[in-house]
Amino acid sequence: MTASASPSAPSVRILAIDFGVRAMTLRLPFKFGAVTLTRCPQVFVRATVDCGVQGTAQGWAAELMVPRWFDKRPGLSQADNLRHLQLALEAAAAAYTRGAPAPAFALFARHYEALTSQGEAAGLTALSTGFGQAVLDRAVLDALCRAMKVPVQVAFQRNLVGIGDTPLADDLRGWNWNGWLARLAPADHLEARHTIGMLDALEGDTKDAAGLPVSLPAVVRRYGHRYFKIKLGGDPVADLARLDAVLGALDAAAPGHRFSLDGNEQYADMAALQALCAGLRTLPRLAARPDALLYIEQPLPREASMAHALAGLGAPAALLLDEADGTLDAFPVGRRHGWRGVSSKGCKGLYKAVLNRARCDQWNLTARYGGDRCFMSAEDLTCQAGLAVQQDLALAALLGLGHCERNGHHYVDGFGGAPAAEQQAFAAAHGDLYESAGGPPRLAIRDGRVAIGSLAQPGFAHGADPDFDSLQPLSQAPALV
Repeated sequence: MTASASPSAPSVRILAIDFGVRAMTLRLPFKFGAVTLTRCPQVFVRATVDCGVQGTAQGWAAELMVPRWFDKRPGLSQADNLRHLQLALEAAAAAYTRGAPAPAFALFARHYEALTSQGEAAGLTALSTGFGQAVLDRAVLDALCRAMKVPVQVAFQRNLVGIGDTPLADDLRGWNWNGWLARLAPADHLEARHTIGMLDALEGDTKDAAGLPVSLPAVVRRYGHRYFKIKLGGDPVADLARLDAVLGALDAAAPGHRFSLDGNEQYADMAALQALCAGLRTLPRLAARPDALLYIEQPLPREASMAHALAGLGAPAALLLDEADGTLDAFPVGRRHGWRGVSSKGCKGLYKAVLNRARCDQWNLTARYGGDRCFMSAEDLTCQAGLAVQQDLALAALLGLGHCERNGHHYVDGFGGAPAAEQQAFAAAHGDLYESAGGPPRLAIRDGRVAIGSLAQPGFAHGADPDFDSLQPLSQAPALV
């Protein structure tokens, strides 16, 4: 499927794509939904790209291969999940390294439908299939930006990626892409929305052996968060009791806080979700500050998300798609069923995020009242220090999202098992983003904010590269859980 590109967008040809993985061990168990994560591989992509008269450049991307999120079907092991992500990466690489040159967005559009069909035929979920292009597209864009010696935000503002009308998003036909992209004005900082997992301690000043915070009060004291994301488990009685305890801790530690709720597909039927919404409407701590709740993220399973009309649910906040946002048309379909938000998440694809952000602006031009307005959030699938968190932050800022979930720095210590030289190189290139006092470089969050000014340099948000020789082959990924 082709897209009509901006005339200023250079064509690219993919000469080679290399993969490597690194085992990441969490310092704290991370429970989301029915899953508790303690160990996980991170995949790295290195793309060698011919950018025509601009020359040849290498681009990079990285993303955690989280089991039991892309695919929660029973009967599949965590290793099975990772094999599916590996297949998606390899299929996308095979597609991208053949064919004629094309602008970066057109490269994505050209292969989207075939790769989607190929993944479906192989038994992969839409999210697992999309993971391949999601990571490769960032590496290709990084190479393009490096070759043209521009930061990623300039590449979008000038539409050097070539976004235009495409049958893949026919609802956006006629959208003034060049004008809209030119108006994007990313900030130099973002509010960090801290994730409160289902196992996280809510009391005390608990720290680990490295002096990093463990308990919620200790986290707030160290980082100064004002925004939070609270995980739910699918039992309305237990979730409401847990939420009351969490809000009590937040009222004491971070007065005036704002928060989102994340159901991670755990509310299996509408009756349970209705019970949760009814309980939320009468929860005293929330009733005292109803505007503190930002939105409710993906409470229903992805396969049931488009089966109900949600307008009559009586939810105390807008509902936001995350796991159900598996395809490019998911958000428009979800909107018709009552979903009003959609997440930007690196593992789901940067072009999907840009298209969905434009949809929000297009729809909001004709919104009749507040409940009709659509929005985008920035969510984290434990983005790790270095490439993953930096590219995710840069994309969130580009799309004008004022706060983003950040949890990778909390559940993994700094750069994890990355070589010391790699860690120091990233810390030196991004002194505003990392701090090294009292140990190895770690993400710096001051007064609840992440400073990202240093990401505005040629390339896609990084001034240092990973040590590729330290990585293991992609085939080892299923063994790293």
